[in-house]
Amino acid sequence: MALEIPEVVIDRLPIYVRALTVLERQGRDVVNSQELGGKLGVTPAQIRKDLSYFGRFGKQGRGYNVKRLLEELHQILGITREWSMVLVGVGQLGRAILGYGGFAPQGFRIVGAFDVDSAAVGERVDGLEVKSIDVLPEEMRQLRAQLGIVAVPAASAQQVIDMLVESGVKAILNYAPIAAHVPPDVRIKDIDPVLALQSMTFYIKESGAAP
Repeated sequence: MALEIPEVVIDRLPIYVRALTVLERQGRDVVNSQELGGKLGVTPAQIRKDLSYFGRFGKQGRGYNVKRLLEELHQILGITREWSMVLVGVGQLGRAILGYGGFAPQGFRIVGAFDVDSAAVGERVDGLEVKSIDVLPEEMRQLRAQLGIVAVPAASAQQVIDMLVESGVKAILNYAPIAAHVPPDVRIKDIDPVLALQSMTFYIKESGAAP
């Protein structure tokens, strides 16, 4: 898109999709920004501003057609198709990710699992055979996955991320506690529960609730 859209706006769009999906299941036809904002803790003005980056979806005084807005957001986010992903790291976290049932209903399918541990290679986990990290480049030529999930220790994470990038992956969900480096055309999201917990303890401490 020619217009530079702030990353925080893109991050909020899936939250709007989730809320609109619930409303659609409830049989709602129309919702206004006031009600939607109330459900999400976002101001109505912020919702209108976020959506304005992509066009005009509602009518003043009437609100948004739930079904139409949901379809438009699906198109904007590219979630009208199935996306293939590969997982690197089949330890406790990796196994939990493979067993998570929430990806497939939303159009995300893990098609390959890789690990450096020879004890894990060859094992079948949730229907997938774990393969050696050494064959990742070769396997990726067949899998053609554009998304990767990294669930390896910090010491090996950057090397794994580099391998995924070189194999054509364009977006990475990184669970390793490092500040990974990727080229400008590759998107990376860091998921670190410890950092989230540490930021929350600040507020507990400031409120005087901490023992």
